[in-house]
Amino acid sequence: MARRDTGPGTGPRRVPGVRLVQKVSSTRTFAKLAPHLVPALDRAVHRLTRGKVLLSAQMLPGVVLTARGAKSGLERRTPLACMPEGGAGGASGDAGPGSWILIGSNFGRADHPAWTANLLAHPDAGISWKGEDIPVTARLLAGQERDAAWKAVLAFWPPYATYQARVDREIRLFRIVRR
Repeated sequence: MARRDTGPGTGPRRVPGVRLVQKVSSTRTFAKLAPHLVPALDRAVHRLTRGKVLLSAQMLPGVVLTARGAKSGLERRTPLACMPEGGAGGASGDAGPGSWILIGSNFGRADHPAWTANLLAHPDAGISWKGEDIPVTARLLAGQERDAAWKAVLAFWPPYATYQARVDREIRLFRIVRR
């Protein structure tokens, strides 16, 4: 059974039904439907709860990324699953992770998700994490650093392996850290 994030420096806790969700989230049907349904539901719930709840975060931790568009320069808000890293974060001494891994899986679809191009063009961004707005800087991971993060991501949520096997591109991983 998989686990869900409980806070800084801890792994996810066990949640019933997660294996079923992992199995369903690995299907091609999910890959076709989820990009249209999950973000829309997440945005609505996030707005209604004033940033305190992401529906998809009931299984995986999540953030709402706010980044400038790579081409337009306009602010874009994207709900994303993430993998929190580390303990007490930031120079301000705020509680919570010091960094997060964002996974550009695009639900196992052929193209990189647009938000990854946005972070490549404009790495200074912001996230909403459990109701807190946090300025962050993103960095695309490569080489051994990416390999280590990918192993951790697969241990955290195994369906990402299915997504990677389904596409020819390398799934982008970003580490975002508090500014």
